[in-house]
Amino acid sequence: MQLTIFILYLVGMMAVGIYFYFRTKNMEDFALGGRSVGPLPSGVSSVTSDMSGWLLLGLPGVALSAGMDAAWISIGLFIGFAAAWFIIARPLREETERLENSITIPTFLERKLGDPTGFLRLSLAIAILFFFVFYVSGGLVAGSKLFQSVFGLPRTWGIVIIFVAVIGYTFLGGYLAVTWTDVIQGCLMLIGLLVIPIMAIQQFGGLPKVIETINQESPNHLSLFTEVSGSRRTLLAILSNASWGFGYLGIPHIVVRYMGIKSPKQVPVAGTIAVVYVGVLMLMAVTSGLLGVAFFADSPLEDPEQVYLLLVNTVSHPVIGGLLLAAVVSAIMSTADSQLLVASTALTVDMITKKLDAKKQLLYSRLTVLAVAVLALLLSFNENASVQGIVSYAWSGLAATCGAPLLLALTWKKTTYQGGIAGVIVGAVITVGWKLLYEYGGVFELYELLPAFVFACAAVVVVSLATQGKKAVVQPA
Repeated sequence: MQLTIFILYLVGMMAVGIYFYFRTKNMEDFALGGRSVGPLPSGVSSVTSDMSGWLLLGLPGVALSAGMDAAWISIGLFIGFAAAWFIIARPLREETERLENSITIPTFLERKLGDPTGFLRLSLAIAILFFFVFYVSGGLVAGSKLFQSVFGLPRTWGIVIIFVAVIGYTFLGGYLAVTWTDVIQGCLMLIGLLVIPIMAIQQFGGLPKVIETINQESPNHLSLFTEVSGSRRTLLAILSNASWGFGYLGIPHIVVRYMGIKSPKQVPVAGTIAVVYVGVLMLMAVTSGLLGVAFFADSPLEDPEQVYLLLVNTVSHPVIGGLLLAAVVSAIMSTADSQLLVASTALTVDMITKKLDAKKQLLYSRLTVLAVAVLALLLSFNENASVQGIVSYAWSGLAATCGAPLLLALTWKKTTYQGGIAGVIVGAVITVGWKLLYEYGGVFELYELLPAFVFACAAVVVVSLATQGKKAVVQPA
């Protein structure tokens, strides 16, 4: 029965892709849906395109294994998400349309900062492609864990099934297919994250009993300032977890939701919907992980990232479980599709300088979706890959290379294209280098996003100040 539900769900997503295939006429349609999407789908899809399998696998896994580390991550993400919607979303929507109808972040920054060399656009497009390959592979790994847990299938099968499904409707329908499948998938995610924790608490005998059991099994699990091990949670650890929020200031597959909204006037409504929605989802995801401490006290999980999947199988009927597990597939697919779409436009629009007609642009974009997905597929076959590890690395790289130049370009008039280039390069170098030095401990245990973002912003500021008066202005057509 569960397999039947999954198959019907995947067929439904493909049907959406086919429907929007016939409504996608040019590159703007494929990349931004012709800027025709209303506030509700824009708000919901900005959340679902972000949260991925990490929401239902990675975050509950952190809550189960590391306690309130998950809470600090969620607090940082919530603040960053709200800041992005209410600080950069509206000016980005207005300026991308004003500057020759820019449909990608690299092209927008090139025009905004007046880069006559094309290097800012090219370097940022390369960074986006590089880190998105890792990000998409994280979604495929999440899919493999789902199919292993539910059906006992080899992890390779799960990876391939998710790969084929996401490729199908993204390849066909572009932005509109991605956005509307995100809305459907977002509803499933919300239902799944509301229903399972409530059912679990009821079956366990109520919330007081759950809390009592968690405190007995792991006395420090619910403490914001004490590690599960009993040692004090350091400021370094808190900053490391909370710094996830910086990502929202520039992660490309999220900020395109600001660009695709129908009117700048609809941004506040969409932002309010998105902020409330993401808050509920993260709260219930952390709750699911904490419930696992009580439910699986007698049989600790070998893989903490499967805690939500096992809760579904433990507390629900197989038919209901099939519907709710579809929420996990939804979380995985709703992010992978958005990432593939942005990666394809980065290559087609930002890296191919030759003028192409509308049909060739669409063809190249669809082929790029396939190429990026194949690279991610190969990377995901690594047996030691974890959803949390892959996503955190890609998130950091994208936040630093794209977020720092974008934030300053929108908020600081003295930003120059030379400063933007410096921010991209420094953000990428610090992300990769810091990760490589992690094994040496000490300050390098800090999540690489924070130093990468800070140093990238500093590079933008320092180089921009040094190159004042050398900024070439590109006027809108």
